[in-house]
Amino acid sequence: MKNYLTIAQIVKPQGIRGEVKVIAMTDSPDDLNGFTRVYVGGNACKLLKVRPQGGNCAYLTLSGIADRNAAELLRGMEITALREDAPALPENTYYIQDIIGCKVVNDSDEIGIVEDITPARTDVYTVVKSDGKKLVFPAVDGLIENIDLTARTVTVNEMRLGEVALED
Repeated sequence: MKNYLTIAQIVKPQGIRGEVKVIAMTDSPDDLNGFTRVYVGGNACKLLKVRPQGGNCAYLTLSGIADRNAAELLRGMEITALREDAPALPENTYYIQDIIGCKVVNDSDEIGIVEDITPARTDVYTVVKSDGKKLVFPAVDGLIENIDLTARTVTVNEMRLGEVALED
């Protein structure tokens, strides 16, 4: 596991006082309130204020970013945090980057490897199969039976997968 987490992507400056608009890479922009020390472009700064703005967006105030010009230089950058600074996750909740690279299996077969997860109300998994084709499926109820980060496996219900998956 990586020792840092990507928690947001900076979209643009907001206003004249150095605030930035971000897309949160967490379940909710409110989750960003659990972080105090973050890294932007490898530089540590304090997360002073989080203003959720509906959907997965929020406005952040970061230490050392005093005006719009300074905020503009951050456009497009990722905001990361050390894993040890992250708030504890509820049971059966995982960081996306910990699932990427896991094998997707069912009771009898290995289906492929998780290549990407698009965060949404229902996360969308992209899996590369052994034949090189891609399988895309939403993490709907009844599909994912177990996630074992130690064994690096995601166990899915074969019948439910057949109902919701699209093959590329």
